[in-house]
Amino acid sequence: MSGVLVLFAAALAASAADAPLYVFDNGTGRGELPIEEQVELARRTGYAGIFYSGTQKIPELLAAHRARGMRVLGIYTGMNVADPEPGCDPGLPAAIRQLRGTGALITFTVNGKAADGDARAIPVVRQVANLAAEAGLEVALYPHHGFHVARIEHALRVREKAGRPNVGIVFNLCHWLRSGDAANLDARLTEALPHTRMLSVNGADPEGDWDRLIQTLDRGTYDVGAFVRKWWARGYRGPIGLQCYNVPGDREENLRRSMEAWRKF
Repeated sequence: MSGVLVLFAAALAASAADAPLYVFDNGTGRGELPIEEQVELARRTGYAGIFYSGTQKIPELLAAHRARGMRVLGIYTGMNVADPEPGCDPGLPAAIRQLRGTGALITFTVNGKAADGDARAIPVVRQVANLAAEAGLEVALYPHHGFHVARIEHALRVREKAGRPNVGIVFNLCHWLRSGDAANLDARLTEALPHTRMLSVNGADPEGDWDRLIQTLDRGTYDVGAFVRKWWARGYRGPIGLQCYNVPGDREENLRRSMEAWRKF
């Protein structure tokens, strides 16, 4: 390798290592610990902030982050196309107003099954996008295995149909692996990169059930470091969050293990 390439590789590695990592609240004690304790746990273990599930207690969430110089990455909510009258969480409009000016993402799942699922989803996605735009925020469609929007391709399709400039997607590593698409990373990255507003990562084996697809970052056979560096080399500079769903063990130890692995990437 030439001297120039060595310097470039070193600079790339250093800048990627400095990227902040956020954490999903399913790793900080969602439903078990008060918000204040969750945010303090995230700070103590080196995370830049929390990715929060739901639309309630937003002022408390923001205050806990501000007191520690941290940032709320976003909130997780959604809709179901099988509902008789599909719509968003009734608490979402207020939550969006409370998040005005924070840069928090409104991540949005599209659950359920219906023959006309896109037609039922698009008006709701547009409504959420319009509310978010008024608050200076962006919406990111979150592909989730088994949902109407289950794959990256589905999220990109719905994003395009919605026709709102503040709608993007989340590229979620575990749900993408579950879709069986791992061999197509380069193609999928090219399609998704311009519209990706957040990456979600975790340690993983590339096949199996959720106990293998979601692990701490220091476990699993899938090369998550190479995955992140590939995004970084292609110019991605958006936020990255740690998925912790159902990871067994002590939560603080898990968070520390994942942060140590992140820093070694």
